[in-house]
Amino acid sequence: MRIICDHLRGCAAPLSYLFVSHNPQPDVVPFDINAMRASLPMYDRPELAAAHDRLWQEIRERLDTGPEQLSHPSDLWGDWEAPDLMLSQTCGYPYRARLHGHVTLVATPDYRLPACPPGHYASVFVARADDPRDTPAAFAQSRFAYNERLSQSGWAAPATYAADLGFSFDDTFSTGSHAASAHAVAEGRADLCALDAQTWRLMQAHDPVAEKLRVIGRTTPTPALPYITASGTDPERLRSALAQAVDALSKEDRDTLGLYGIVILPPEAYLQVPTPPPPPA
Repeated sequence: MRIICDHLRGCAAPLSYLFVSHNPQPDVVPFDINAMRASLPMYDRPELAAAHDRLWQEIRERLDTGPEQLSHPSDLWGDWEAPDLMLSQTCGYPYRARLHGHVTLVATPDYRLPACPPGHYASVFVARADDPRDTPAAFAQSRFAYNERLSQSGWAAPATYAADLGFSFDDTFSTGSHAASAHAVAEGRADLCALDAQTWRLMQAHDPVAEKLRVIGRTTPTPALPYITASGTDPERLRSALAQAVDALSKEDRDTLGLYGIVILPPEAYLQVPTPPPPPA
């Protein structure tokens, strides 16, 4: 059986995009009802906590199992690689660099971001609002802040963008988070950073620092941050539960999360994204 949303054929989009295949998968085992770890750490802002909790309860209700509450792990790698992982969300760069082959890809969120296909996102280059430079290339010799070296949106996408245009960001430093990168630019400790477009949308809604910044460019869209489960777990029940859970959310919660459905992308969609050299510092 195949289910694929009409939007992907060019028709009006339902709230969830779902592709489910019941073809035999000999290397995949049924969903482990004993898996008892779940987290949604990628956009874990206080303003989103209640909506995330309601999303998880909708998922849990459809699975009829799982932890009562989402966890908020400080060790993301330990969480992602845990053998009892039921559901989490990672970044595309960690997935292709380290997690592929060690976790099961479940689905990709659709945030309905501007100029992005369903299930994709991009990075926005953000400078101070009063900086007159208007292209990322104009910042080639300036201080560039990034969240961490294995971030698709914070480093890989902007580095690839620069390489494609024949320049590079050579004066770099790591801040530890997109929010910290944005604050570093606003405070003059850096001149430019790249934030994923979903993070930027949330910052515009909830963080006053956004008023001190402006977007001067965008990278090419790539697959958005994937949902994963433990290696060997059959993802189909999770896909169905996740799609139905998003549909069941109120419009207010969907708008709060910026989450409007899921798409199913093959691992190759993530693995073919270019991986640039690491940042200089």
